[in-house]
Amino acid sequence: MAQAAIRDRDEAAAVIDRAHLARMTFGEAALERELLELFDRQAELLIARIAQSDPATVAALAHTLKGSAVGVGASEVAAAAAAIEQAPTTERRAVLAAAVARARAEIAVILR
Repeated sequence: MAQAAIRDRDEAAAVIDRAHLARMTFGEAALERELLELFDRQAELLIARIAQSDPATVAALAHTLKGSAVGVGASEVAAAAAAIEQAPTTERRAVLAAAVARARAEIAVILR
């Protein structure tokens, strides 16, 4: 019972939902790695472009990032990207950048 509670707490704190990722990749570890590597590169590129773009472009880039984040189980990134789609404020860009940084840090740990 205590182990299940610890596991549930750890999963709730995770930035990448590993169970979701496993479902999306049918449990294939090599595919999980490939998707995480692709998401990591895409997130890095998109967050840089979001920082420099006009509001209309930001909304389109955020939409792309949201879809990718949902696919790998990065729900915090997906939620922050969805908020930017609605209103691309400077504050929301900062929230998204922080969420992406946390996701990329966790991906780096997973891929070690």
